[in-house]
Amino acid sequence: MESLGILGAAIGAGLAAIGAGLGIGKIGGSAMEAIGRQPEAADKIRTNMIIIAALVEGVALFAVVVCFLAL
Repeated sequence: MESLGILGAAIGAGLAAIGAGLGIGKIGGSAMEAIGRQPEAADKIRTNMIIIAALVEGVALFAVVVCFLAL
């Protein structure tokens, strides 16, 4: 049964990492599209993009830690 816990933690950590990668990719793509549409707002868009990306990374890190603590 212990091996199932290890497998579950590994799958959970992997899914958290994949989710973070997809989320940051979507954020970056949307921000570049927005900058392309309104170049004069590039500074505000970039700032918001960095803040949101940091929050997504924080949530992903938290999820990975929770998965490993579940062991």
